[in-house]
Amino acid sequence: MTGGQLLLYRFGFAAIATLALLLVHELAHRWMSAKRTHPHPPIGRPAEAILYLGQMVGIFIVSGNLVAGVVKGESVRSDAMWFAIFGAVAAVLLVGTGELGVRLLLRSKLTAEVQRGNVAAGVAASGHYVATALIVGAAVGGEGLSMIGVSLTFFVLAIVTLQVFVVLFRTLTSYDDSEEILAENLAAAISYAGVTIGMGIIIGQAVEGTFTGWVPSLKGYAKALVYCGTLYFVRQLLVQTLIVRGPLRLRGGKLDDLVGRKSDVGVAAIEAGAYIGAAILLGHVRDF
Repeated sequence: MTGGQLLLYRFGFAAIATLALLLVHELAHRWMSAKRTHPHPPIGRPAEAILYLGQMVGIFIVSGNLVAGVVKGESVRSDAMWFAIFGAVAAVLLVGTGELGVRLLLRSKLTAEVQRGNVAAGVAASGHYVATALIVGAAVGGEGLSMIGVSLTFFVLAIVTLQVFVVLFRTLTSYDDSEEILAENLAAAISYAGVTIGMGIIIGQAVEGTFTGWVPSLKGYAKALVYCGTLYFVRQLLVQTLIVRGPLRLRGGKLDDLVGRKSDVGVAAIEAGAYIGAAILLGHVRDF
C-alpha cells in the first residue's frame, strides 16, 4: 500500500472496529440493565449518563491504541484477527478493572450510589474508567500470543501503580475523598477524576512502546514514573498558590477548603484541568 492507501485503510479499520466495540458495549449494557430498576439508556439520569460517558470514551481510547499497535496493513485477515484477540483482552481488562479504584474509594458502594443519582459518584467512576482505558490502550497490543503475557504483566503493574499513586496523592488533601463523594460533593469528585486521569496519562505513556526485554523495559517504566511527582507541584504551586492565591503549604491549604468544605466546582475544574494539561505537556517533552 502507498502512504495514502494505508492511511485510508487504517481509518476505515478504526471506524469499523470502534463501532463493533461500541455495539458490544451497548448490548452488554442492555443485558445488564434488564436486571436493574432503571433501564438503559440512561436518559434523564445524569449520574449514570456521566459514567456511561467515561466508558464510551474509554472504548475510543482503547480502539485507537489497538489500531495504532496492531493494524499493519499487510493483510486484512491478520489485522482483523489480532485486533479481535487483543481487543477481547482489552475489553475484559477495561470492564473488569474500570470500577476497581472507585469501588475501593467508595467501599463497594459505587453501583448503588450511581443508581441513586449521586452525580459525584458518576464523575469519579467515569474518571477512573478513562484512566484505566489509557493504561489498557497503552499496555495491550502487539502481534503474537507471546505478547499477551507481556501486555498483561505491564497492565497489572500499571494498574497497581495507578492505585498506589492516586492514594498517595490524595493524602495531600485534608478532606476524605470517599466521604465527600458519598456526600455528593461534585467538586471533590471532579478533583479526584482529574488527578486520576492525569496519573493515567503519565502511567499509560510509561508502559507504551516497543518491548525490548524485561530489564530495560522495567527501567524505562520506573524512570517514567518520576514524572508523576510533578503533579504535586502543579497542585501546591500552580493551583493553590498562583491561581487561588493561597499560602504555600506542603499539604492541605486554601485549595482543600474551597473544594472540600465549600464545594467550589469551578476551582475543582481548574485543578482537574491543570493535572490533565500538565500530564499531556509532560508526554510531549519527556525522554523515556
